[in-house]
Amino acid sequence: MEGSLPASQTPDTVDLRDRLASGALSAVDLVEICIARIEAREPEVQAWAWFDPEFARHQARGLDAHRKSGRPVGPLHGLPIGLKDIIDTAKIPTENGCPVDAGRVPTADAWVVERLRQAGAVIMGKTTSTELAYLHPSKTRNPHDTGHTPGGSSAGSAAAVADGMIPLAVGTQTGGSVIRPASYCGVTGFKPSFGAIPRRGILMQSHTLDTVGVFARDPLGTALIADVLFGHDPADLQTSLTPAPHLLETGRSEPPLKPVFAFVRPPGWDDAHPDVHAAFGELVEALGDQVFEVDLPSLFDSAAEQRMIVNFAEMSRYYYRYFRDGLDRLGPETVKALETGNAIPARDYLAALDWQKLLNAALEEIFERCDAILCPSATGPAPEGLGSTGNPIFNGVWTLCGTPAISLPLLTASNGLPLGVQLVGSPGNDGRLLRTANWLNTWADQ
Repeated sequence: MEGSLPASQTPDTVDLRDRLASGALSAVDLVEICIARIEAREPEVQAWAWFDPEFARHQARGLDAHRKSGRPVGPLHGLPIGLKDIIDTAKIPTENGCPVDAGRVPTADAWVVERLRQAGAVIMGKTTSTELAYLHPSKTRNPHDTGHTPGGSSAGSAAAVADGMIPLAVGTQTGGSVIRPASYCGVTGFKPSFGAIPRRGILMQSHTLDTVGVFARDPLGTALIADVLFGHDPADLQTSLTPAPHLLETGRSEPPLKPVFAFVRPPGWDDAHPDVHAAFGELVEALGDQVFEVDLPSLFDSAAEQRMIVNFAEMSRYYYRYFRDGLDRLGPETVKALETGNAIPARDYLAALDWQKLLNAALEEIFERCDAILCPSATGPAPEGLGSTGNPIFNGVWTLCGTPAISLPLLTASNGLPLGVQLVGSPGNDGRLLRTANWLNTWADQ
């Protein structure tokens, strides 16, 4: 366990949880490992918007005392977790990556924070977000090469897990803000089906698109934390009363048959890095008869434009106070998006809302033939420089569809940086997607 959480000798997240629950590892000892790693690497990586070692130690001591009392422990007992800095935490700053909100301290926890505390997680601190969870970059750097972007908007969450500072983190995705940074930083990022995780207490950019996602080293790690976060909240009308999906149980189960994948070249494929073309050619060849190639219907050529119409129109509504009172303190990317949203006609916005049903209807035939769609997580490895968070073209369409998606760090570009493999499942079939992802992750390790 010494040094860095992602080291080869480190147990996977589920094993780590089990060691904490049994007392083989104390929460205090694990938190100290994380603190040491953060203090050693934070000057270079800059993944944290707020971090207080004593706050983490205090929680860990309380959790160890609870376990020693003989009382039952929660499903995340003692696991350190980072929270994107748009997720409200009571009495802890949540500044939304934005100078307009500097000094903002919420009075109540977000729904997901309440769940994490109840499950026995250690809230390590707040990880960086791009400005208002949009495209203006944060201070965070890619831990594999600090001259490259970590992606966005969940930059700090992905980078902190990738660098071994914490085993788990929570982020959000409106376009590609979980899948893309997971790919760039070389971790597993899981964006569940839309509406699976309540968003109360999280900065709202788009009520049609915003989705809470999670980061871990492997698919079962994401299943472990997602199991705790899935649920219904009357305050979030996009959630529904459904039975618990038992994601970890399903994810670690053996598929009844070897999974079948549908390889698609999404819009933007021709502009992707040559390493992406080469790596996916090799992956498809290696999977053999477990994969078939299929073209997305031509309808998908317009999906990115329609998603942006929805995103910008709703962004201009939810961020109106920033436009009204703080425009001169926002980055140019945010200002342009707000100005664009203000100018979108109602007819175009309402028409764009219809596209989710149209796209999902077009996908039904593909999902009838496969366990998951297989495609790249990003157009290439993390771009050099920190002035951009990269291109989300391979992610936004799945966010608009509301389908679950997961990025697996299975490939490597010619420059040594990670390339993610994205799997996409049908809406509501998150457990099946995680089981398929775990199978592919295990297969790739063999």
